[in-house]
Amino acid sequence: MFSNAQSCWFIRKVICWRAAASIAWAVLLLPPSTVIFVILSKFSLLHPIQTLSECFSLLTSASIIFSFILLCGVIIMVGFLNFEYYTVIPTIACSKIALFGQLLHPRQLINSLVHCIMGVIVAWCSAVTIGFRYETLGYPCAQNNGYPQMCLNEYHLILLMAGAFVGFSHSLLGVIHNMNYVSFHTVQQYKYLRFKGSLPLVVKCSATQALYSVRNYIVVYYFLGYIPRAWICKTLNLHLDSSAHPLDSIAGLLDLSLLYHIWISATFLLFTWYMTLLLFRIFLTEGYSFPVQSSFTEDVDHCLPKVLTEKQPMILKYLALQDLALLSQHSPSRRCEVFSLSQPGGHPHNWNAISKECLSLLADLTQRLVAYHETVATNGRAKSLSSGSERKISSETSGTEDLMSPRPTLLMKTPASVFARSIAGGQQSPLTAPFTPDLDSPFASPALRRLASPVEQGLPWYGTVQSPHIMRRAPKLWTTSTDSHVNGSPPPSPASVPSDKQEPSKPSFLAQFLQNRKEQVLKPCLTLPEASSQALFADSQAHIWALEGLSCLVQASFSEDQFGVIQTTLPSILSCMLVLQEAVDRHFKLPHASSKPVRSTSSMGDSTYKTLRFALRATLKTAIYRITTTFGDHLNAVQLSADHRKRLQQFLEYKE
Repeated sequence: MFSNAQSCWFIRKVICWRAAASIAWAVLLLPPSTVIFVILSKFSLLHPIQTLSECFSLLTSASIIFSFILLCGVIIMVGFLNFEYYTVIPTIACSKIALFGQLLHPRQLINSLVHCIMGVIVAWCSAVTIGFRYETLGYPCAQNNGYPQMCLNEYHLILLMAGAFVGFSHSLLGVIHNMNYVSFHTVQQYKYLRFKGSLPLVVKCSATQALYSVRNYIVVYYFLGYIPRAWICKTLNLHLDSSAHPLDSIAGLLDLSLLYHIWISATFLLFTWYMTLLLFRIFLTEGYSFPVQSSFTEDVDHCLPKVLTEKQPMILKYLALQDLALLSQHSPSRRCEVFSLSQPGGHPHNWNAISKECLSLLADLTQRLVAYHETVATNGRAKSLSSGSERKISSETSGTEDLMSPRPTLLMKTPASVFARSIAGGQQSPLTAPFTPDLDSPFASPALRRLASPVEQGLPWYGTVQSPHIMRRAPKLWTTSTDSHVNGSPPPSPASVPSDKQEPSKPSFLAQFLQNRKEQVLKPCLTLPEASSQALFADSQAHIWALEGLSCLVQASFSEDQFGVIQTTLPSILSCMLVLQEAVDRHFKLPHASSKPVRSTSSMGDSTYKTLRFALRATLKTAIYRITTTFGDHLNAVQLSADHRKRLQQFLEYKE
């Protein structure tokens, strides 16, 4: 964990200033946005000169100045919420139930309430700016008895409720589309160029989302508009004008002028909020250059090798990895500091710390991929590899055990006889307990249940040797890394593996039908395979930078490494990359893993996390090719296992 001093140093000197700068620029851009809104809300094709004069007089009035102060407060609050809720690793719900739980989280409910209040404030400022029939909530009216009374101005009310509805919708869509996710651009640009290039998208998203929100709001107000109207009248002691037509009707809601003003107000609200969000993303993801080494002891914690090893905050780790990727490609002088030796002692501390952290990140991703593949295979949703194509993870990771921590766990083969004996005995051995599938799960296949069913002693084939043809028909749902005799357990007996013909009882047609219907109903609610694959690679941007940094440093070491510090860890780097590539290739063979999602262009939610797995696969292959094309046949002298050497030869021959 980060120490308090280190955390305060980075948050205080970098992140807080960047967030404050983004808010300041959003406030500075508010006056031209307000001027455009005033012109669009009052513009008339028949009287353009009169409209411009009215707009000029309105912009200098006291009401507009007060409204501008309120809008500045809203912008500052939106910027604070962006700073409070941002993340560099998106939160991906792997099921609809999980997404529903995120929407009902108490913190999210408070966020939605705050956005509703801010939406009402912006809507009130818009109503005052538009004027005419939207200016006040109440107006004097005469009833049948002739006495003047204060009546409710429903046009003002419907505009305020529209602001609350748009704010609430924006809060919910922020969770659904991960608008608090901050991604890093591949190409580094100046802040002005990024803002200029993204401004048309902000305008488009604001207008489109406002149109959808107004459509939904009109439907909701048509059915439930009488509730806030009656509550406001009762609370503020206002009356309904009998001569005015109610707006919660088809005739009242088909007023084109009303619909236009609601839409332009919602667009102005979303534009100011999206612009604040865009500026925050631009300032936060700006590159930060960390020193590679320092002559002063108090500045050691600020150097790149030390910062890379820290875990929190994640924005610091991401900026450090981004700086490492840029350093390895574009800064020869800083690369020399990475390759340098410590004095006195002559140890490559900088390279050891950087390479160890990068290899640890890659090993962690490999471990997660292997565990995910084994989980899918155990649940019977993926076809296992044949015995001829099974790999030995223990031999693959032997070359990287000195630098990768923690090491990927070895995958044990769990034969069917183990399940049969453990169930029959009423206990599970410690070896097979973590791998025993959940037979009560709605996604457990019938073949898996038959495989794990106990063998009855009364059956005629109990204790006898079966035909090898029946043995080959048994489903094999578990991949192996080592054979069972390597783990110390005897090979499974053929008599303990039941076949389809040996099934003691077959479920009825009704039971099978109900089970199938249960899976069809619950599976879409309980699991989303594509979302689980996206969540697995949610933090892959860090691994992409680690791959780029390692491969570019290894490539540069061919001509710049005077002391040969990288040559000692080259086998570990190649082994780690090859193991990761095999795990990624296996993952892309699973269903839904290779399907590319459609990118939405009508939302400010950053969807780049949905394609991170494809970017990682391309970066990994590029990193290996970068090393092989640089060293060429010299890699034949590197100590690698037979499997790794065979796979590396494919890259040397450009066959991958």
